[in-house]
Amino acid sequence: MFNNYKGFHLVQSYHDLRHMRKYHPSNAFVRFIKILIVAMVTLTLWNMPTEWYGIQNLTVVQQRIIAIFAFATLMWILEIVSSWATSVGIIVLMLLFCTDSGIAPMVKEEEVGQLLSYKGVMATFADPVIMLFIGGFVLAIAATKTGLDAQLAKVLLRPFGTKSEMVLLGFLLVTGLFSMFVSNTATAAMMLTFLTPVFRQLPPEGKGRVALAMSIPVAANLGGMGTPIGTPPNNIALKYLNDPEGLNLGLGFGQWMMFMFPLVVVLLFISWRILLKMFPFTQKTIELNIDGEMKRDAHSYIVIATFILTIVLWLTDRFTGINANTVAMIPFCIFALTGVINKRDLEQINWSVIWMVAGGFALGFGLNKSGLAENAIESIPFGEFSPVLILLLGGAICYLLSNFISNSATAALLMPILAIVCGAMGDKLAPIGGTPTVLIGVAIAASSAMILPISTPPNALAYATGYVQQKDMSKLGIIMGVISMVLGFGLVYMIGLMKII
Repeated sequence: MFNNYKGFHLVQSYHDLRHMRKYHPSNAFVRFIKILIVAMVTLTLWNMPTEWYGIQNLTVVQQRIIAIFAFATLMWILEIVSSWATSVGIIVLMLLFCTDSGIAPMVKEEEVGQLLSYKGVMATFADPVIMLFIGGFVLAIAATKTGLDAQLAKVLLRPFGTKSEMVLLGFLLVTGLFSMFVSNTATAAMMLTFLTPVFRQLPPEGKGRVALAMSIPVAANLGGMGTPIGTPPNNIALKYLNDPEGLNLGLGFGQWMMFMFPLVVVLLFISWRILLKMFPFTQKTIELNIDGEMKRDAHSYIVIATFILTIVLWLTDRFTGINANTVAMIPFCIFALTGVINKRDLEQINWSVIWMVAGGFALGFGLNKSGLAENAIESIPFGEFSPVLILLLGGAICYLLSNFISNSATAALLMPILAIVCGAMGDKLAPIGGTPTVLIGVAIAASSAMILPISTPPNALAYATGYVQQKDMSKLGIIMGVISMVLGFGLVYMIGLMKII
């Protein structure tokens, strides 16, 4: 994806390294042990007596969903295969053993309990939120294909001048802005490409190179919080907040940006001051020379007009009545009809992310439609839990896991569980602002996880430049992660109390 610009090799190298780490022959024994652990845990949960769970009226189908959930958790945490492959496994296991189109001897409803609809499980891949993902990918592909992204970067960076400190601020703000609408990975690769000639200007004994290299992953990670399409955890949170059969809050694109965009700007300015403190420049000025021009043709102007129309519709969804998921299909339609994108461009859509998210949605569908969520609510005294404990525990677990595995996988695991827990607690969550505080808080925690090179693709790309040491990344990642979660949780807490959402 995004192989139309020079930074693509960074993205490709990152994915090649991740693939080799999983499948390299030297790791075969460790991989076998991991597979054995997953198999043993899954089969134990699948076959143990239902009364051992302590959940009233637990059916065989519900027990199988618990086992599949454990399978997904271990597979994502241990990273035995790619995250999207685990999601495909989740969907297939549910189809074969939990639906009305499963293996006949295994899905006799009178013996195993209420079955899921196979159409419902398959439909998770076409959930409206998936359309939001696709719309975001299509916009990004069109911007890259026409050179609009490079042109925007040049125009937006020009006002920051040549003073080193201001150039650093420019890269932080522009990267943060781009990552609100374009893949964090693609944004980081593009901006690091623009920095390559800048690195050559700076003296090797100074720390300016480190500051600039680190600014890209920090801004990309934090910037993703700003919009519902900025990062997958935001989309996942929005799904459960707006689910017509669940919370049904009708939280729009504009509403999300209204409170998250200012948070991102504040965090970017804080990160600017911290970067300057930790990695001061010895050279006071930098000359920026960014390659790349926007094509001056009809397609480019169509892309610009469509971008403006899409963003306006996203921001005014409360007035137009067109929700963000529907708006996301408009650029897809326009670009397809005008020939801006073709069938080869569709191959560049990041389908692995879509499959990853669809697997998480399938888990949520199974928990709710099987009756497992309802049974768990009746059997476990969620109402006695402390609201603050739920908020802090959910955020802490998400933050810790997201530093080691995909933040999409982490959100896919935690969101359906927390939605159930919060629903069971009812008005007890009012003191902290209700369910939105918890779910949006988890999305913020996912974007705040940036301690290690493996924590996020932008971190890995910055580390690959050779200018960043892991200890520096960890130190800055911990500082910004804590600040981000404190300010983010405080913001959603205040918004919840003020009944803005």
